[in-house]
Amino acid sequence: MPELPEVETVANGVHQRVHGQTITSVWTSNKPQTFKSRPEEIAEVLTGSRIDRVRRIGKTIVADLIRHPGKKSQPSVQFLVHLGMTGRLLVSAPETEPPPHTHAILTLSGGKELRFVDARRFGRLSVSTDEYTGPGKDPLTISNEDFIALFRNRKTPIKAALLNQSLLHGVGNIYADEALFRAGIRPRRQAGRLTRDELTRLRTALVKVLKHAIKLGGSSVSDYVDAEGVAGFFQLHHRVYSRTGEPCRTCSTPIERIVVGGRSSHFCPTCQR
Repeated sequence: MPELPEVETVANGVHQRVHGQTITSVWTSNKPQTFKSRPEEIAEVLTGSRIDRVRRIGKTIVADLIRHPGKKSQPSVQFLVHLGMTGRLLVSAPETEPPPHTHAILTLSGGKELRFVDARRFGRLSVSTDEYTGPGKDPLTISNEDFIALFRNRKTPIKAALLNQSLLHGVGNIYADEALFRAGIRPRRQAGRLTRDELTRLRTALVKVLKHAIKLGGSSVSDYVDAEGVAGFFQLHHRVYSRTGEPCRTCSTPIERIVVGGRSSHFCPTCQR
């Protein structure tokens, strides 16, 4: 599933290519699993709206729309895109054949199309007049004090706590593993027993790894591509994730895999304590 860096990369790429343009028409596949709002409602709200901004909140792509540009007192509307496991949001030329499993095509005034493609249909499309804020804190902007407070007295393993979207939204399996490695903390350590220095180190590592991944366009370990269909490169810099049995790039100890909270977790038994 695309995590914060992948969603950020897609949102930024879409914004650069479509902001300021008007949606002139909308086509949907009407597949029920894909639409959190009714397809007819999505088409009605989007058609004629201008895309003011496209951004990431947690793991959700949020397009802020201006309905009926030029008229006063128009309610703010947002188009929400959750990529799910295999979702793609692509800016394409209309003459390019839509790929299989295309579920929405937004025709834009600039001559391009914004397409949502999702083979497994775990992604979701919706529209809302309520401001979407996400379920938890953003790991890139949370203060150190607030970060430490999130894990105080929590008995769950720190890896499971990092994946709890009601605490931090956007962190997934890849970047939790990578941040814990860089902070020297084992994934099964109880979150509430980590020291202040350890949690400070973890926040620093998490921010660093997320920003590095964004810079490299995210990790393409499955179906993920950016707004132009280009794969990311951060998977080449993974130090533990999905490297079971391979030597640690710091100490050469074989990387181990365990299950924490039902999720695969990768760590170095020497570098992480």
